[in-house]
Amino acid sequence: MSQGFDIQIFNRRENRMEIEKVYGDRMVKFAYGTSIGRLLGPFIASKMLSQYYGKSQDTLKSAQKVPPFLKTFNIQIDQYEKGSFKENPIETSYQSFNEFFIRKFRQGQRTFTGNDHAMGAFAEARYFGHASMRDDLTVPVKGSMLRAIDLIGDRAVAEDFIGGPLMIARLCPVDYHRYHYPDDGKTLKAFTIPGDLHSVNPLALKYRQDIFIKNERRVSILETAHFGKLAYIEVGATCVGKIVQSFDESKSFNKGNEKGYFLFGGSTVVLCGEKGKWMPSEDMLNNTQAGVETYIQLGDVVAQSNRNST
Repeated sequence: MSQGFDIQIFNRRENRMEIEKVYGDRMVKFAYGTSIGRLLGPFIASKMLSQYYGKSQDTLKSAQKVPPFLKTFNIQIDQYEKGSFKENPIETSYQSFNEFFIRKFRQGQRTFTGNDHAMGAFAEARYFGHASMRDDLTVPVKGSMLRAIDLIGDRAVAEDFIGGPLMIARLCPVDYHRYHYPDDGKTLKAFTIPGDLHSVNPLALKYRQDIFIKNERRVSILETAHFGKLAYIEVGATCVGKIVQSFDESKSFNKGNEKGYFLFGGSTVVLCGEKGKWMPSEDMLNNTQAGVETYIQLGDVVAQSNRNST
């Protein structure tokens, strides 16, 4: 992590380092960096507060926030589909902030890699990657918080992923908030782990390092064609009103199919793999070692399979 409160990101597509502009950074600093904020922690991380705030983003009035939000964060809105008010300019086409928040890309704006042995980015996000989950990992949080058993919450299910590769994809409020399947396959089982709703922002992780195992999580165990079993973990966060599964999990999925989406708030998808089955991309591994996230567009390559093990 960079000095102070700056969050450094390596933008793979632009091939440059960038400083992230954080939505709600004052609130995050207050909640996790002050004694009063920490005292209020249980309330701030409560599901009740997040659901209340999430519902407020469903109102017609909340749509007024969209144009200034686009300007402040320089969002290329022409890449996305219009909202419910099709006759309006796209900036005013959304009937609520939540409808804008879960906007879809226009056809052809993003494509998944066609290489069967290259894993497509399952979210348009900031990625950390590790070749294996070990107790001595220090990025982005202490390794004991990144063990398969702690992330998945079921020892029997987690056995398959001990010592395997790991990726953490962090979505900010400014991002596309739908997440996708990284390969062809089927869902073996899925379950929810109740928990808190702390911020997943790196500023919060600096103060509280158990967030990924304390927050509410939705776990799907996937059997994939080229990458073995995957534990696909959607992590709730402060002001995430809901984690929605938009795909029928009783059916087989194809690479690039939409799996679900987060309603208002930044959040995270964690992907755990079986030992020796695949490896995160080299640039992601190198940047992670330096404490820097890699910003990767939806569908771009995030990992390579070990062809001898699949």
